[in-house]
Amino acid sequence: MQEKTLRVLEYNKIKENIKKYAKTLAAKDLIDSLEPYSSIYEVKEHLEETKEAFSLLIKKGNPPFEGIYDVREGINRAKKESTLHPEQLLRIASMLKCSRLFKDYISHKDDEEGYRVLEDICIGIVPLKKVEDDIFFAIVSEEEIADRASDELYHIRRKLKEKSSSVKDKVNSLVRSNSKYLQENLYTIRGDRYVLPVRSEYRDQVPGLIHDQSASGATLFIEPMGLVNLNNEISELIIKEKKEIERILRVLSKKITVNADVVENNADILWQLDFIFAKAKYAGEINGVLPNINNEGIIDLVEARHPLIDPKVVVASDIYLGREFTSLVITGPNTGGKTVTLKTVGLIHLMAMSGILIPARSNSTVSFFKNIYADIGDEQSIEQSLSTFSSHMTNIVGIIDEADESSLCLFDELGSGTDPTEGAALAMSILENLRERGTRIVATTHYSELKGYALKTMGVENASVEFDVETLSPTYKLLIGIPGKSNAFEISRRLGLPEYIINTAKENISTESLNFEELIQSLQSKSIKAENDARMAESLKKDAEKLKARYEEKLYKFEKARENALYSAQREAKNLIKEAKEESDEILKNIREIERMGYGNDARQKLEAERMKIKQKLENAELKAQKKEEEASGEKLKTVNEGDEVYLPKLNQNVIVISKVDSKGEVQVQAGIMKISVKVSDLRKGKTTKEDKVKRKMEKREAKLNMRNVATSVDLRGMDSQDAIYTVDKYLDDVYLAGLNEVSIIHGNGTGVLRNSINDLLKRHPHVKSHRLGKYGEGGTGVTIVEVK
Repeated sequence: MQEKTLRVLEYNKIKENIKKYAKTLAAKDLIDSLEPYSSIYEVKEHLEETKEAFSLLIKKGNPPFEGIYDVREGINRAKKESTLHPEQLLRIASMLKCSRLFKDYISHKDDEEGYRVLEDICIGIVPLKKVEDDIFFAIVSEEEIADRASDELYHIRRKLKEKSSSVKDKVNSLVRSNSKYLQENLYTIRGDRYVLPVRSEYRDQVPGLIHDQSASGATLFIEPMGLVNLNNEISELIIKEKKEIERILRVLSKKITVNADVVENNADILWQLDFIFAKAKYAGEINGVLPNINNEGIIDLVEARHPLIDPKVVVASDIYLGREFTSLVITGPNTGGKTVTLKTVGLIHLMAMSGILIPARSNSTVSFFKNIYADIGDEQSIEQSLSTFSSHMTNIVGIIDEADESSLCLFDELGSGTDPTEGAALAMSILENLRERGTRIVATTHYSELKGYALKTMGVENASVEFDVETLSPTYKLLIGIPGKSNAFEISRRLGLPEYIINTAKENISTESLNFEELIQSLQSKSIKAENDARMAESLKKDAEKLKARYEEKLYKFEKARENALYSAQREAKNLIKEAKEESDEILKNIREIERMGYGNDARQKLEAERMKIKQKLENAELKAQKKEEEASGEKLKTVNEGDEVYLPKLNQNVIVISKVDSKGEVQVQAGIMKISVKVSDLRKGKTTKEDKVKRKMEKREAKLNMRNVATSVDLRGMDSQDAIYTVDKYLDDVYLAGLNEVSIIHGNGTGVLRNSINDLLKRHPHVKSHRLGKYGEGGTGVTIVEVK
């Protein structure tokens, strides 16, 4: 990608915004080196990783990056077998802990949505918990080693405490005994040795070693001879302590050195994850969505917004080309938004091709381009003697040399800066040459000749930025299919210019020009409406397909659960009868044993009668169970015909017969979206009667009437993200059926996680036309107002 294109479209500002969310310098370096990827496969994979990270942020909150640092310097030192500082060791241990926790962070249950790309990245993480624990056990802080780091260090420090206690007792005793010779009745330390502040005139009264003196010379800091041996012992222990600490650090550093490749690999993966989640957090800031990607030059941006303009004032635009036309010529007044539209198209494509979610509505489509060329802005150069026209033409010459069918060209004020007639002719020639190559083009212009060129040339379409004559200001809305209409007469009239002057001006314009302007005005409403209706129909079709797939999946799961429950109940009933029978047989066996013990014929006859009663009861129970099972499955069918609705006990649902009985006594039936072959003997008479159908219709009617009483708001405060998403999804279904136009979703302010998850759902929900945060008096940012389709 050309460096000029990246600079003109302000791509680096996007990267700077993303860097604000990165935790480490290593991740920021990755962002600095980020450029659009060179293959559509890479683009799709990196977009998917950003979408997965965004989904994790919504569902699980922030990733486990607490305490993470850039440890590249420490790893490099370990690879050279150098001893690391406590600070470096602690930071490496924190990095290892973060990488280990990340595996838990992305884990999910079998029935939950997976994170394919992130899971593939995290496969490379190798936990080193033993190394991590050893470092945390031995090092308390960046400046302190734990007493228990080793037995030797523990014993040294214990002796050091004992000696320090002894020397303090001794020095306090010396202070008291020599108080009359001291500047103050206290002791101090010079170079790790305890000394007394002796007045210089009494230096001979306190025998010892002089270590220092005050600035005035009035005080000498003397180490009394009685403390020399104790101080020497303390110094020796301090030296031993330092050596033991150095040994401990060498041992810990050696563990990092031995595992240097694994540690470095874990760190690299963690920097990459930090980079990915920085992109995801930025997507949350701009309400980014995952676009559809193609390499056919098709662009369809729905409510696209320029990411660098304040979200409160930016105007969303629908921008599309690549299907019916490949070139778009935009006309309109200055400061009307033409250049912003150009930059929006270019920058959104650079973002998508860099794996960054784009600021637009769901179902937006971007194309993969090998090169994007931009001739935007005035780069005239005094040093190079280049005028405005020359600087533009120098840039265009380079574009003409390189652009092809896999390129997107953006021209701002094409052909400007020279004679209008020649400039317009040049502009048409440039556009025609690039169009014949198959290059995708978006160009802005003031030349009326280009409007006519777009009208009469196949594959070229007019567009304009709307202008409100009532307010004398642009609306910044892009209107595709309509060339910019001159508003000079209308503006002049509203500003008070006399009508006779306007009429004279009209007489000076050719009839063809006036008719052309009138034609533009008549075409405007019809073309816009037809185009919007077509695109809306396409969007609704996609939403309907998604809704159908979702409910078919829900229906399948429900039917499966119902079938499993029925089978479980039948199996349990059979088991109960079997157990009762076995128990009865055991009882009868015991009765016979009792008979052998000497009962008479009368007793035997009575026992046999009781046995027969039990047997009869069991047989009756089995018959009843069998009869109930047959009743539950329905009446057997003697004949079946194509189109009959019958009941299939195996699936516990009604099916439609779609074939005749074959030689095997089997027919093919339609069960939902499935077609299966079953035996006629397995089919039963359909359970649904006419009365049932009437009753069901009445129930549906009543349900729909009851839906009219759906509340106009739902309160989500206190819920987690998952429960809130489920509640809002069901609530919007109810609202849609009830026919409500506008509802409120109360989520509160809090940390913003709940609001972000709800907004993400609303962007993709098929029943939502638009949504916004509440205004003053509606609940402010704690409430989202939803307009229902």
